[in-house]
Amino acid sequence: MNELDRLLEQLRALDGKGYGAYKRIKGGYDAGRFRLRVEHVQGDPYATPSRFRAEVGAETAAFPEWAHSAPERRRATADFVNRVLHETLSAASGSPGSGKSGELRVLRPGQQVLERTSVAVHEDGGVEARFRVGLPAKGRRVLGRAAAELVGARLVDALEAALLYPSLDAEALRRHVETVEDAVRLRAQLRERGLVAFVADGARLPRRSGVDDRPMEGDAVVPFRSPDSLRVTLEAPNAGALSGMGVPEGMTLIVGGGYHGKSTLLRALERGVYDHIPGDGRERVVTVADAVKVRAEDGRSVAGTDISNFIGQLPGGGDTRRFRTENASGSTSQAAAIVEALEVGARALLLDEDTSATNFMIRDGRMQRLIASEHEPITPFIDRAGQLFEELGVSTIAVIGGSGDYFDVADTVIAMKEYVPSEVTEDARDVAAAVPTARSDEGGPWTPLSERFPDPSSIDARRGRRSVSIKIRSRDRVSFGTQTVELAAVEQMVEAAQTRAIANALIWARGEALDGSRGMADAVEQLMADVAEHGLIAVHPYGIGELAAFRRFELAAFLNRLRTLETDTP
Repeated sequence: MNELDRLLEQLRALDGKGYGAYKRIKGGYDAGRFRLRVEHVQGDPYATPSRFRAEVGAETAAFPEWAHSAPERRRATADFVNRVLHETLSAASGSPGSGKSGELRVLRPGQQVLERTSVAVHEDGGVEARFRVGLPAKGRRVLGRAAAELVGARLVDALEAALLYPSLDAEALRRHVETVEDAVRLRAQLRERGLVAFVADGARLPRRSGVDDRPMEGDAVVPFRSPDSLRVTLEAPNAGALSGMGVPEGMTLIVGGGYHGKSTLLRALERGVYDHIPGDGRERVVTVADAVKVRAEDGRSVAGTDISNFIGQLPGGGDTRRFRTENASGSTSQAAAIVEALEVGARALLLDEDTSATNFMIRDGRMQRLIASEHEPITPFIDRAGQLFEELGVSTIAVIGGSGDYFDVADTVIAMKEYVPSEVTEDARDVAAAVPTARSDEGGPWTPLSERFPDPSSIDARRGRRSVSIKIRSRDRVSFGTQTVELAAVEQMVEAAQTRAIANALIWARGEALDGSRGMADAVEQLMADVAEHGLIAVHPYGIGELAAFRRFELAAFLNRLRTLETDTP
């Protein structure tokens, strides 16, 4: 009798006992082709299902070298296996019983290909999967025979169908891996070509809805085609030469009538910092990795951010070099979002007029004549955009539908008409020359940002007797101790698993990367380095399988939205 058979016998012997008897099965078991580990047993059938882990050695997993020979290939293979495992476990899930009895589940990936703790592929080709099992019960009594059937038959079959290369669709896996590798290499060519983004011809950008990130289908979807004047050709290692639109560095405007695809293009570009699965439509849309989408966010808190380059002296004498508020306005929140992105290394900003504060984006000539500059503390973004690129090397891509004043500062203008782009830069310049704005530049010199030092004691997740209480309500809403962190405006956070990872990483880093002696940029950089060194799995105390990799920009955005956050400025 092997170890798995002994586990199944033990489960049958527990039939009818109190639910706590399940805790006796915690441990590791040789299941033949893989090793099964029961890492934590749920306290009752209504609790979060038990944590299991499966480990498959390289020889048994039998993945060819091409599937794990480079970091991006391992990430892509793990993502593919994760998707198959989600399907096999979902199909095998379910049995009579109370609460979550019979549930078999693993983290469900979105359209992006991220590193996740749910499935890992190691350098030697070995595979590791972390998933949940709802141990069956009737009321609070063990259903031992049902548990033995669940684990010994349905779970084992589902794992062998997903974790072993001979069981997989080899052609689909290779396409998955090569698609990711191509995107990584395309993105790596952008800077050397003087580009911020690339959209391949044939890309399909529209999504099914605002809450469904899958591609829209049907004949009404217009495949993307680059204007000839912006067409470039990049080389992909697997797909070869790819032609498409290159978005140049500098200030780029996306203009056009309503419902003609301006925001759809911008949303594709903001997600272009990630790699996408084959068939997504955006798998060959890439944006520089340090691009950040910013927007207005009324009501957010701000902890000592230096917004003085955009907001001058406030009525009442508020210090905008160390701006603090529990309830930011549209303009101050957008200024803070930009500065916080710059603070941690953003080199491209993405903005949409629809989600921006109007008075932050523009003050036209008529308003300037009515309200003198000495009575207006806001320096509008139009007067900083060119300066950001010329002095800081920070590009901007902005959707503008209502203010032609931006023609004066644009380097490139792309017009969308029925989802078809054309370059109209010269036309925009002609309009600017023929119809002067009569506005004055209110920019002035750019002042270096004041450095902030986050106080680790203010990163407080205590609740009642619990020293750490973190509950992920959704991708954009987190209970962190006694406070609720709202992240709807952090639009490049794409999965709740990223949110969970960031929330736990902030607690994990207290006293280390977040020790009070490092400025915000240094602390965030050190935290990211620590995650790279110890692995994403290290940020959670129990090494759960529901974490996904995150960027430093979303990490900083989460930290900056903690209402308890305190920062010191020398």
